[in-house]
Amino acid sequence: MANFIVEFPLKAEKYQEDVLNKRFEIGRQIYNSLVNVTQKRYKEMIKTKKYRTLLSSLTRNKKCDKEIWKQINDIRKQYGMSEYSFYKDVKQMQKHFKDNIDSFTARKIATTLWKSYDKLFYGNGKKVYYKKYGGLNSLEGKSNSTGIRFKDDMIIWNGLEIPVVIDYNNYYEYQAMQSKICYNRIVRKYVRNKYKYYVQIVFKGNPPVKVDTKTGEIKHCIGNGDVGLDIGTRTIAISSQSDVKILELADRVQNIEYQKQKILRMMDRSRRATNPDNYNEDGTIKKQGSKKVRWNKSNHYIEYQNELKELYRKQADIRKYQHECLANYIISLGNKVYVEKMNFAGLQKRTNNTEKNDKGKFKRKKRFGKSLANKAPSMLLTIIDRKLRYYGEKLIEINTFKAKASQFNHFDGTYTKKSLSQRWNDFNGIKIQRDIYSAFLIMNISDDLKNFDIDKCNKRFENFYRLHNLEVNRLTGKKNLSSIAI
Repeated sequence: MANFIVEFPLKAEKYQEDVLNKRFEIGRQIYNSLVNVTQKRYKEMIKTKKYRTLLSSLTRNKKCDKEIWKQINDIRKQYGMSEYSFYKDVKQMQKHFKDNIDSFTARKIATTLWKSYDKLFYGNGKKVYYKKYGGLNSLEGKSNSTGIRFKDDMIIWNGLEIPVVIDYNNYYEYQAMQSKICYNRIVRKYVRNKYKYYVQIVFKGNPPVKVDTKTGEIKHCIGNGDVGLDIGTRTIAISSQSDVKILELADRVQNIEYQKQKILRMMDRSRRATNPDNYNEDGTIKKQGSKKVRWNKSNHYIEYQNELKELYRKQADIRKYQHECLANYIISLGNKVYVEKMNFAGLQKRTNNTEKNDKGKFKRKKRFGKSLANKAPSMLLTIIDRKLRYYGEKLIEINTFKAKASQFNHFDGTYTKKSLSQRWNDFNGIKIQRDIYSAFLIMNISDDLKNFDIDKCNKRFENFYRLHNLEVNRLTGKKNLSSIAI
């Protein structure tokens, strides 16, 4: 069953904020202690010849690998590398802090760590990390009956009773409070040089439908029909039977590289002035052997650090808001939303090949790391999928390598490779922007998600071309990204 989250501010007194900060720090220490214990077992496990042999013998055949995975999981259980074992470990730690951290909250800390190991074992995780000081900013329970509880507009937790600010005149918040509560999460956010505290209540079911208070109309209804998305590192092309668009992702997110460089330079100067003994004469950091380098932070350094943190927070909030709005618009166009399967993590990495350009100079190995960090296209797709699931639908990923939307021509059924700089297709005098045309083809994918439905393409093309020209006219003369090329 689906869940949804509503965040409410906490009206905490100063002493309650101090207690919460203390508990966040205790939670961080429990997490790090758990990392310490489990890492010792993990390192012993990966030393064993049997474990390494089993991992190397894995193939991509599910039937063949089934027995191997069973043996691997048995070894992991023997070495205590399971979520249940983590629960037993954290139980021993929690009893020393029972006045601050209850057993269910401690178990959720263990679950958080297990997710990191799960990613390491089965996903693309490389390492399990410790949390830095101030790095743990949320604690949650497992239900609303024990631990962190919500009752009578108050958060009750181990002696703390903190009022929750709920606007019952707000239709959405009022309707949300009628749903059953799964569990609660206390969050702190560093906003304008101070911490602010919130409770995220996780409710059962789908979120309430938002209503326009003036007209009484339902906001953000889901549409009916096919929608194709061609998403890039900085732009998205959208094609449906009612509208065609090409937009810059999160266009209000500014390029903060200059501001970041300025703050980081000031931080570096401050750190060098405060810690002269940590540097060699040539300006490099001294190697301390097995000892950890100790850094003293001046008040100015901490101010710069907080300024940088605030910069990142603003960017993240703007990006999230714009993605939510864009996702609402996309699902209003149709209930069947198609997109190419993308490997954004691969695009973030530097290329391994060392190449030279025509002038004999080495090409940069950098790819799309900064664009992806600023625009977060993967986050947008996650939000669209979440919103579709409220209506029993999901984001449908087509086979990128079989379909080849950027190369296909539905008029003659041929595939033609194009360079990235070629932003327009010319089909016997019919000029179409490349990304918008790819979105149109993706909208008309066959049921096998590997080929395009030519009949659909031919039926819908006239309407698409009309909407395409309207969008091109809208953008003509405006300042756009070079990848849009309009």
